[in-house]
Amino acid sequence: MQTALGWAGIETPVGVVSVGCSDAGVAQVRFGPPPTDGAGGELAQAAAGQLTEYFRGTRRAFDLPLDWSGTAGTQRHVLEVLEESVGYGQTTSYGKLAAQAGLTTSDDLPVARLVGKIMGSNPIPVIVPCHRVLASDGLGGYSGGAGLEVKRWLLILEGSLPPTLDWEPASPAA
Repeated sequence: MQTALGWAGIETPVGVVSVGCSDAGVAQVRFGPPPTDGAGGELAQAAAGQLTEYFRGTRRAFDLPLDWSGTAGTQRHVLEVLEESVGYGQTTSYGKLAAQAGLTTSDDLPVARLVGKIMGSNPIPVIVPCHRVLASDGLGGYSGGAGLEVKRWLLILEGSLPPTLDWEPASPAA
């Protein structure tokens, strides 16, 4: 069971992003303002600082402890494989991530779809980079913020996609 979280929020080019931390580490990243029932904390402030650097384009890797207590079983395993193996500027497909995680069958869904469902339930997006997982025929889905436009923006920021004519990076001074 997850303990109460301390929260911090930041303004980003894709809207407000909030980070919730337990004593064990970063437990949640949300698109939108932090809940009113959480009070910051040192780790939440550090995580907000690293997220700010990421959105400015000056951070390529996060150096934060993660609290995996909100995940279990296959979900946790696949997210851990993703976090450890797909770096800044890289992408993979749902099927390739399934194979890398050793998934061969699922009772309910094809394994690529199972991975897609896991990406959609990722409690720590951006830090655990589910935006880097693509469908074999395009971007796939994204459940954070404004959906695919957020995914596209993150992939352009990281150099995985070419910028669109209307894409604007964050100001380094922001």
